Parts: sequence; C-alpha cells; structure tokens
Amino acid sequence: MTRSALARRLPRPLRRYVLRFEADIEDAVAAFARELPEGARVLDAGAGEGQYARWFTRQRYCGVDLAIGDAAWNYARLDVLADLAALPLRAGAFAAALHIVTIEHLPEPGRALAEIARVLKPGAPLLLAAPHEWETHQAPHDYFRFTRFGLLYLLEMTGFEDADVRPCGGYFRLLARRLLNGLQFFSGGARWLLFPLAALVLVPPALVLPCLDSLDRDRNFTLGYICTAKKRA
Repeated sequence: MTRSALARRLPRPLRRYVLRFEADIEDAVAAFARELPEGARVLDAGAGEGQYARWFTRQRYCGVDLAIGDAAWNYARLDVLADLAALPLRAGAFAAALHIVTIEHLPEPGRALAEIARVLKPGAPLLLAAPHEWETHQAPHDYFRFTRFGLLYLLEMTGFEDADVRPCGGYFRLLARRLLNGLQFFSGGARWLLFPLAALVLVPPALVLPCLDSLDRDRNFTLGYICTAKKRA
C-alpha cells in the first residue's frame, strides 16, 4: 500500500494530524493564494497533476511540468510541458511562483531556481516546499534532500532574497511518520497476513508521538521545509 493509498483511508482530521507535512503545505499554498491580487499570473513550477490549481481561481494559474515523475499520474491539465531548467517563458512574466516538493526531483536544482527567478517580476514572491527526511519516491527521478542552509544558499545564489525557511515538525513528528511508513512493508503478498499485527504495534505510538513534538525546539530532525522568498529587485 502506498502512502497516498493509506492517506485516502483516513478521516480528514486524522489525515491532517498524521500527514502534517502535507497539511502544512496545503495551508501554506492556500495562504499564499489569498495574499495574491486578482488576475495575477502565477507559475506552478513542477505542477504534476495540478493539485494546487484550485487555490488560484482568482488568479491566472499556469502549471508547468516535464511529466516524467510518476507514470500513474494524469498530466493532461498541464498548461506547459517543459524542463524547469529551461522554461520556454518570457522574463518577468509572472507575479508569483510556487515550487512544491519538486526540487528534489531536479538533477540541476540551481538552474531551475534561476529560471523561476528569471520569469518572475522583481519583488515577486516564491513559495517552495522541500523534503529533508523522506523516503525515495518517483524513482529514478529522485536526486536530493535539503537542509535549511542548503535551501538558503540556493535561493540566494539564484536571485532571491528575504528567504524564510520553516521546518515542518520536529523529531517526534518525524519518528511518528517513520513508524507509519513501516506499514508499507506489510502491504504486499503474504505479508498482508502480518498487517494487523504491524498496525497494532506501530499505529498507537505513531498517534501519541506528535504530542511531544514541542519538546524539539531546534527542529534539526524534520520531514521537510516550507520556504518563502522574493525575487531580488
């Protein structure tokens, strides 16, 4: 059973509690959209299936992706099929951009960020989400994991300023997520027979551990980061 399949089986409040990184990203995208003026051109760089398009009904949304990440995805709603490291878009065309859990799938993330900066207007905001402690996904197109310092460096070097990098949870949320990931080992073949036992052992502590997350103030152990920055004027 994949992570997305597990998520679909959970009630929404429990899903937001357990899948906190995804919930934080969703909340950040919604807040980002609310702050943008009506009619603003928004670039979704790495749009995938366009799951965030629904937040930008007041704006002019443009989803761009190379459409090679997941063979099971439907890329039909993309506006532009393109390599993010060589965008076929004019400079300064967009008033804002989002780049959500895509940077790890790019062999040259610096080039892609520089291209995103190029097509943004001076001072335009960027919302970026990147994994830190995460399993391999969308193989073989999975290349990097990022620290907060690596993200700050990349943003500064590619034309962004005023960057803010926020960790999504600490050690205990990370540990809870890793326990739930353990259920995936019991989701195929004869291993299904052990799934009830695995759930009995893994799920209860996974539900309790997030309550302790406030104890980790440094947040050096985290699932990932949500970043905001703006194109250098």
